[in-house]
Amino acid sequence: MVPLLLVLLLALILFGAGFAVKILWWVAIAVLVIWLIGFIARPKNSSGRWYRW
Repeated sequence: MVPLLLVLLLALILFGAGFAVKILWWVAIAVLVIWLIGFIARPKNSSGRWYRW
């Protein structure tokens, strides 16, 4: 019974990690797109940075 529970727990952890990694990939792609839009659409009269920090 214990090995079966360990296998089910491992499968649940790996499924959760795979889902989290997939979400993180989509977040990374969204941040990259926002950064590229900000880089392209930056004002010409500034010091070259479109962000404040």
